[in-house]
Amino acid sequence: MDRSHRYSQAEIDAVYRVIEERRDMRHFLPNPIDPTLLQRLLQAAHHAPSVGYMQPWRFVRITDNNLRQNIHQLVDQERVTTAEALGKRQEEFMRLKVEGILDCGELLVVSLMDRREKHVFGRRTMPHMDLASATCAIQNLWLAARAEGLGLGWVSLFDPAELAQLIQAPEGAEPVAILCLGHVKAFYDKPMLEQENWAQRASLDDLVFENHWSAD
Repeated sequence: MDRSHRYSQAEIDAVYRVIEERRDMRHFLPNPIDPTLLQRLLQAAHHAPSVGYMQPWRFVRITDNNLRQNIHQLVDQERVTTAEALGKRQEEFMRLKVEGILDCGELLVVSLMDRREKHVFGRRTMPHMDLASATCAIQNLWLAARAEGLGLGWVSLFDPAELAQLIQAPEGAEPVAILCLGHVKAFYDKPMLEQENWAQRASLDDLVFENHWSAD
């Protein structure tokens, strides 16, 4: 077996470790993030793969406190609406901490670019691959942040059109994530929603099939 392209065992172990220990964080310390470190994390995001090399992600750094407050209010409105839609689990959901917008050191909004329709390569039959590409950029940033000792939480409780107005996005651009990034007191031992008994991670056998989609 050719092992010339293989990293050292310590480097390999570090990759698997950061993947396993990544957490969707909701609790943050207000300490600022060093600008050089933030730039390094954004560069990691920008090295993500993208279909047709379109690089559809756009990161908007929120530094205006009034805008941060408005984004928090938008998310809180959707939190209540989502709770109402959950029926019997409404009260249980409302007890969960679902975001850290007012607490984190950095707040980022990730949007898909405008004028995406001109990018046909890899998207003719699957136009949603632009979203898949942006998700890869978020994951790159997430893993790099965990390796650097920073927490990140992905917030998706918002109306995209209203958030687009708040950040003055051009027509056709679409916000897909609010990212809370910052220092933390500690990382959760396991995913928070598992800790709170909201859901459990599915087993690999339930998600991986061979040749055909297996019946439930």
